[in-house]
Amino acid sequence: MEATELLKKVRRIEIKTRGLTRHIFAGEYHSAFKGRGIAFSEVREYQFGDDVRSIDWNVTARFNHPYVRVYEEERELTVMLLIDVSGSGNFGTNSGFKRDLMTEIAAVLSFSAIYNNDKTGVIFFSDKVEKFIPPQKGRKHILRIIRELLDFQPSSGNTNLSEPLRYLTNGIKKRCTAFILSDFIAPEFEEALRIAANKHDVVALRISDKLEKSLPDVGLIKIKDAESGLERWIDTSSKHNRKVYQEWWSRHTESLSNRFKKCGVSFTELNTGEDYVKPLIKLFESR
Repeated sequence: MEATELLKKVRRIEIKTRGLTRHIFAGEYHSAFKGRGIAFSEVREYQFGDDVRSIDWNVTARFNHPYVRVYEEERELTVMLLIDVSGSGNFGTNSGFKRDLMTEIAAVLSFSAIYNNDKTGVIFFSDKVEKFIPPQKGRKHILRIIRELLDFQPSSGNTNLSEPLRYLTNGIKKRCTAFILSDFIAPEFEEALRIAANKHDVVALRISDKLEKSLPDVGLIKIKDAESGLERWIDTSSKHNRKVYQEWWSRHTESLSNRFKKCGVSFTELNTGEDYVKPLIKLFESR
């Protein structure tokens, strides 16, 4: 994508998502994901102007030099976005691709975070961790994330959710709120999800398109797996074929829901071409 076109897209997304964040999401986000009070952070040497009530007398006595205890607000969170950049994100009908929707939702969540003085980081993943952007604050950082979302080209088209989940568990030491944006069409990942959810507050946002849920009756068509590249012909005029596919989708959806509940992970589904504001607010309010 050319630089000028990329900047225009970034600006359009910023204008739309900042407006949504300011008027709709900020309050719900604040209530749903914020902690309470202050928590001990570290001990450092006393500096001129520090409150003497913060002096840690045990450490001061040990080093024969004044040290103070530093606290930080628990309400300052780290938000991690785990974003699926595999080939299936390039599927979409009518109003855009799944990847476009993921970009917009990621922007909304990121702006919600900076309005509440939180840090935001990103893990782009396919069947491996493609790129890690460390958590930071500020508008410039969010615009960088949006640029990456729009222009990032993964080295693999496949999906393995266990890899980014293990990276999250091992790489992010402090408890964070992690949003997974994916269609969750992937090999088994429950064990990695369970371990990650024990350490972090994990939220699953399933990104789908209506044509993934049922086959249209349009006769004989050639389909291609966006991840493996495998091609085959399917007779969509066959009621049996359409029924088999729809039953598979229903089983997959039920299986995902059960796995998320089992692991204590909040979950909602967001569809291309549909309003994502209400499902997100409902998710926030349910927490």
